[in-house]
Amino acid sequence: MCCVVSLLVFIGPRVAALAWYFLDTARWNAAFSNILWPCLGFIFLPWTTMAWVWMSPGGVSGLEWAIVGLGFLLDIGAFGGGNYSRKHRD
Repeated sequence: MCCVVSLLVFIGPRVAALAWYFLDTARWNAAFSNILWPCLGFIFLPWTTMAWVWMSPGGVSGLEWAIVGLGFLLDIGAFGGGNYSRKHRD
């Protein structure tokens, strides 16, 4: 069961980002000016990247930064939670 949860936490947002890219390429192109940032975001911060794409086409301002920050916290939690679990398993 733990392996399934780990798989969903690490691969799930990347699959969702990839599917969203293929379904709405214009939105992704409007959010990023080159291919470098979405590729790095896909690898390292998928939730933050998806939050940015969701908020970005109209410009990120005000409370929209909270959504991008929430995506960042989800990414950090995914990396930090695995480390915390591994330390307490021994």
